[in-house]
Amino acid sequence: MAKRESIEKQSWKPGNVLSPAPPVLVSCGGMQGWKPNLITIAWAGNVCSDPPMLSISVRPERYSFEIIRTMREFVVNVPSLKQARAVDWCGMVSGRSEDKFAGAGLTPASALKVRPPIVLECPLNIECRVKESLELGSHTMFVAEVVAVQVSSDLVDGKGRLRLEKCGLLAFAHGEYFALGRRIGRFGFSVRKRSREVRR
Repeated sequence: MAKRESIEKQSWKPGNVLSPAPPVLVSCGGMQGWKPNLITIAWAGNVCSDPPMLSISVRPERYSFEIIRTMREFVVNVPSLKQARAVDWCGMVSGRSEDKFAGAGLTPASALKVRPPIVLECPLNIECRVKESLELGSHTMFVAEVVAVQVSSDLVDGKGRLRLEKCGLLAFAHGEYFALGRRIGRFGFSVRKRSREVRR
């Protein structure tokens, strides 16, 4: 039996240390008197597969908060490494005073099912309609149903599979951005590997 290595732990106060997170550009506005806007969000995640749903958490003082609460629609745009600077910039300035699409050098394009625009340069665009909002403290969580998805054609292989690893994905952890590394396996690879070894 392999010798177990010694692992020391420290006790920290409770905090938001779940990492890494996907930094995404959420687009909103575009109708009802709201100009198209972008907000950088790291607190986003899947919450249900049938129907497909995800959540984003937004501080009420953010300019985009009232837009999303009013229109009840938004688009989660998953950026690549090429959009890293734009992702950071959109998280540092306010849409109250800046045209974020123009300032970030990004292109608004038509969504399929919702009114806010997608970010054309982002490889993955997830169109959402808000189903529920939860006031949790510093942030309000918007739980939304995915009503349409657009993907960049050059990321779809000959078998119709989405190959997001080809574009270079971003991760966010403790105030820093990272490039995701090499792929080490598909879901279930540990079980399949053992099964093959047993058959030999």
